[in-house]
This record gives sequence, structure tokens and C-alpha cells, in this order.
Amino acid sequence: MKQETGLYLVLMSVHGLIRGSDLELGRDADTGGQTLYVVELARALAQRPEVGRVDLITRLIRDPRVAEDYAVPEEYLADDPKVRIIRVPAGPGDYLPKEQLWDHLDSFSDHALDHIRQTGLPLALVHSHYADAGYVGMRLSHQLGVPLVHTGHSLGRVKRQRLLANGESAKIIESKYALSRRIRVEEEVLAASSLVVVSTQDEIETQYGLYDWADPQRMMVIPPGVNLERFGPGLADEEPPIATELRRFLQRPEKPAILAISRPDERKNIATLVRAYGTNPELRAHANLVIIAGNREDIRDMDAGSRQVLTELLLLIDRYDLYGKVAYPRHHQSQDVPDLYRWAAKNGGVFINPALTEPFGLTLIEAAACGLPILATEDGGPKDIIRACQNGELVNPLDANAIGTQLLALIIDRSRWRRFAENGIRGVRAHYTWPTHVAQYLNALRALTPSTHLLTQEAGSQVVAYSLQADRMLLIDLTLLKGQRDTPAFQELTRQLRRRSQVAFGLVSDQPRHAILAELKGLGLAVPDVMITRGGTQIHYGARLSRDKGWSRHISHNWQGDRVYELLNETEGVRLEPRSAQGVYAVHAFIDQPTRFAGLAALADELHQADSAVRLSPINTDEFLAIPQRASKGFAIRYLAVQHDIPLERILVAGSPSADQDLLSGNTLSAKIPLPGSPPMPTEWSDDPAYLATEPGAAGILAAIEYYDFLGTVRAPTSRAEPC
Repeated sequence: MKQETGLYLVLMSVHGLIRGSDLELGRDADTGGQTLYVVELARALAQRPEVGRVDLITRLIRDPRVAEDYAVPEEYLADDPKVRIIRVPAGPGDYLPKEQLWDHLDSFSDHALDHIRQTGLPLALVHSHYADAGYVGMRLSHQLGVPLVHTGHSLGRVKRQRLLANGESAKIIESKYALSRRIRVEEEVLAASSLVVVSTQDEIETQYGLYDWADPQRMMVIPPGVNLERFGPGLADEEPPIATELRRFLQRPEKPAILAISRPDERKNIATLVRAYGTNPELRAHANLVIIAGNREDIRDMDAGSRQVLTELLLLIDRYDLYGKVAYPRHHQSQDVPDLYRWAAKNGGVFINPALTEPFGLTLIEAAACGLPILATEDGGPKDIIRACQNGELVNPLDANAIGTQLLALIIDRSRWRRFAENGIRGVRAHYTWPTHVAQYLNALRALTPSTHLLTQEAGSQVVAYSLQADRMLLIDLTLLKGQRDTPAFQELTRQLRRRSQVAFGLVSDQPRHAILAELKGLGLAVPDVMITRGGTQIHYGARLSRDKGWSRHISHNWQGDRVYELLNETEGVRLEPRSAQGVYAVHAFIDQPTRFAGLAALADELHQADSAVRLSPINTDEFLAIPQRASKGFAIRYLAVQHDIPLERILVAGSPSADQDLLSGNTLSAKIPLPGSPPMPTEWSDDPAYLATEPGAAGILAAIEYYDFLGTVRAPTSRAEPC
């Protein structure tokens, strides 16, 4: 159903298991508070009259190990046509941890872009959640010309600091979590975002403060909300179903309960809580301990981190002989969580979050809304919650003795307990509801003005310079054809191109137009249907070389070519050609003194500090282009697909193994072809999504055309390609 009025908003959350009900919170490290946050945010936004449609785009998963719900392409939330979960493919159907999704994000981005285009609605913005979605959101923002809003939820630099402090080696951390890649993406997302939404001031100061490209002026504290229809004080005679499960563990279930709810993650510091309880005899006499640490069937089948945490939990219970005093059920449902808070409040208990670090602490405001006083770690967001609600105390997560003492004091002091309980209920309603969150959120969005319209709209506002009368397109990196004129394979390729029917032929190059024309003359080739030149900054059509002005206008956003030239001209180790030899949207640079050049990453940092939005695109080890953020060869290909209504799955792109990932990734048919004169490609099977040719140049291109049956039915393989 096409919604004609109101804002169209897209929320992006790639990993985890996301559905509209019965969220599997705590199943693993990827099903934490973020999944609940984005679902509740989508629902709350749809309640506002100025919002016309909200799409929460996530990954489609077909895996017998998880519910079939995650394989449904479209799910309405609460039967509301204004808000839905959209699931798009990315890589294999298996449920994968977030660290294994990076190589599939370009495909996710292409599917998301296709969905947004098909709605036919003008997109107001993209709001990405976590680093992987930030990468996708950044691509969509550049392609569609809309603002990017980002919420990090957790950050790579913080995680690396914590892991190093715990004694893990930098090498193991990198191999396990690929944090260097994640951190670099986080820096780029921070630079590209128009607004970064955070939950607490502490996030800005102590977490984002670790990032070079973080700008506090573009950050806003908007605390998440709690669903008051689910979380609120209960009736005195309520006896929830989960209480029956807890009685299996507890000799005296009527005693006050110290309740902790979290994933079985080392950061959640469950072991210290058990020590605090086990070493305090008076606390054991006054209260039970209830630990809800996700769901499990067999601890031995869990991932190593969860297995270690739960094993230590059981060993500590045995060490302190806590049987009959500690409950640690194997299963609980999403609907049990509010009941657990209310049950603990009814018994005069306390909720505790002893995590080593806590960006916000959604469970804290859920517990508070149900009338349960809280104790929470002094590290991170809980400081803001307790300051706002006056409903509990902060604890040192490393001091087990102090934690035990504070728990006992609060449980015994019934007057203070009642004051904290009442304050929590009032404080949450005043500061932490979804209507409050959304009102602040939409006020912040009003200040963000999209710089251009959706590309499909922009295309419709002008006369297209050239019409490709084709239903498929072959794009070849010009470097693959060097020195090929007299080879039989090249002659066969040119014959096939001359005989082509409904196939548009194009060339892609980092070179300027005049250099490409000289090479075409040397190869004896006519001007192709389309040329993508200067690293994707210009698109030309046909024999007249008509320039696509729509593309030029789109990528010109925030581009300051003269200033970029001046900054590069002052960079040590870099040499520039005269301004007259440079492109309108590209500055060509040579690294003529490698020992004095700090590297592209360091140069990107310098350019960002100088407020220059630039993409640095390497040509080889000695050359690179500085181009607008919205430009790249891959982005230009996707623009062509939109303009000329050719699906990406019917565009074959042939490039060298060293070509930029942006050129050969995503949903195009791609082929990696050895350069003429280079050694053969390895013949072993690879999980690279591109077709891997063993022969160089034109011969490899012909093999790719045959592999994909590109001149016939166009066969898109459903699995990875083996070399032929």
C-alpha cells in the first residue's frame, strides 16, 4: 500500500533476530537491547501523525536452527500498515554472528536500496543502528542524498580497550572481532552522519570521545523509552507463571529477591554478583538471588563466552553452597520479563545491574517502571537514570563486598525501599517513555534538511541524456584490455559485442575521458554505450560522449575541489599535476616520496579535521584519486541501474583482482579477471562471491560471459563460484 502523506523513515538494523513479538532477548550476544530498541522505536514513530510510513530493514534468515518468522520478507507490526519489518537477503541464509556479516553488507545495501525505490516514496532519512548498519546507512545516504542518523549502541574502540584490559592479546582480538575494520567504519559513519543519537551524556564524553571523527555538536542525548503498556506496577495478589519455575530452585520463595537479567556475557559481571551474595551470610539470610541469563538447552552447545560464564556461575553456586537460595532457570519467555520485575517488587526485592560497563541499561528503566528499586554499575548510563529518577544507588562493579553490603542495606531499610520504588515509577513516566523519546527525536529531525531528492525523483526532473535500449549491461574495467588487440580472445570478444542484442556495453576507468579515447583508438574499439571515468565521478553516453548532468549534480554535494587540491598540495610525499589536468570532481595525486607519505588512512583523518568531505580511492600503490563522498565506480553503476531500469542482477562487471571492492561487490554479476601478463589465478575453491577466472584479459571476460550465460538467459548462481 502506497502511503501518500507524511514522513517516510527507514530504520536499519542488520544483525540479530528481529521480529514483532516474542523477541529472543539474551539468546546470544547479537540479541540484546538493540533489537528491542529498534522495534519499539519503529512502533512509537508510527503513532505520530506526521509520520506516514516506517520500514525497519533487517536481514532475512533461512536457517532451521531459528524460527521461520525470520524468513518472512515483510511483517506488519501490530497489524499497522504504517510500520513494518522488511527482511532482505545478505549472504547465505544461515544465522550468522555480526562479525561474519561484513563481506555481505554491500549486497544487503543493494537489496535495501531496491526496496526503498520500489515504495515510490520520497525518503526523509535513514537511521542506522550499530556499526554494520552504519556502513549500509552511509552508502544509502550517499546514493539517495538523504540525511543519515546513527545510533552506535556499542563501540569498537570501547570493546577493544576492555578486551585488552582483560588480558586478551591484540592479535587474537583482531582475528576474532575484526575490530580494526569496524572502528574504521565507525569513524566514517560519524563523519557522514547528520545526527548521532545517544542515550546518555556519558556516551558522548567517555565513549565517542575516543573517536577522532566524533563531533559533539552533531550528537543529541535522547534516552530510550519503556513500553508502559507492558511495564508497570502489578496487583498485590498477582502470581505470574514464571513464579512456578522459580520455586523449583528456592526453599523460601517468599523472601525478597535480588533480581538480575542479562545475557550470559562476561561484561555483565554475573560472577561478581554471585560472590557478593555468597560471601555475605546476612544477605543470604534475608534474600534470594534470581539470575535470568538468557535461554539454553545445553551449556555445552553454547558459544565459548556464554559457556564460560554459565560454567563459572554453577561452580560458584557449588563453592558457596547456595542451593535453595539461587534460581537460574534455563528458559523464560519475553512476556515473563515484566512479571519477574513485578514479582520481585511484590516480595520487596531489588533489581541489580552489576555490568562492568553499561552504555544505558534498558532493564533498569523497565524494573523502575514496575516499582522495583535498582542498584546499578557506576560505569556508563545508569548514572543518568538514577540522577533523573532518584530510585536507587550506584555500585562499584569490581567490589563484591561493597555490592553485598549495599544490597543488604536497601532490602532491610523498608522506608528507603518504598521511596525508591515510588520514585522509580514516577521518574520513568516523566523521563523514559516512548512518546517522550519520539517527540524529542522528531524535533531533532526537523533541523535536518535533505540535500537532494531520491535519485529516482531527480532522474524524473530532467531529460535523460541518453537512453540505453537494453535489458542488461556489460561493464569492463579498461585495464583488463591493455595489450589485447591482437589476441584471438580479444577478437572474439569484439565480435560478440558487435553482435550483441539488448546488451549495453560500457567501460569503467580511473582515467579521464581523453585518455580512455586514446586507448580505445589503440584497441580499435568504437566508443561504447557508456563510460564511467575518473573513478566514478563522470558518466558519458554514446559516440557524442554526452555527460550525465544529473550524476554530476548529485555528487557535487559538499565538494570543494579547489580546497581539496590545496590541501593535497601541502601533503608531504604527494605530487599533483597542474589544476588544468584535474577533473571537476576528482583530484589525481601521485605518491612520489613513499617514506614521507603517512598513508591514505592518515590523510583521510587530516582531510576530515580540515572539514573536507572526501573519498580517497587508490589507483595503485603510487597513485590515488580524491573524489566526492557520493562518488565511486560502484555508486555510478547503481545510478545507471536506476536511470535505465536495468536490475543489478543483469549487470555483469569485470574487474581485476586488485580492483576496488566497491566495483565488484553487491548484487551485480561480478567477475575477477587476471590482468594481461599476470600469473594465473589460484584454482582452489574460494568463498569469494565473484566469478574467479583463471585466464587473463579478454579470455577471462569471455569465460565470465559464458559462466553467467550473459548473452542468453542471464544465470545468477545461487552459491559461490568455483574457478573454471
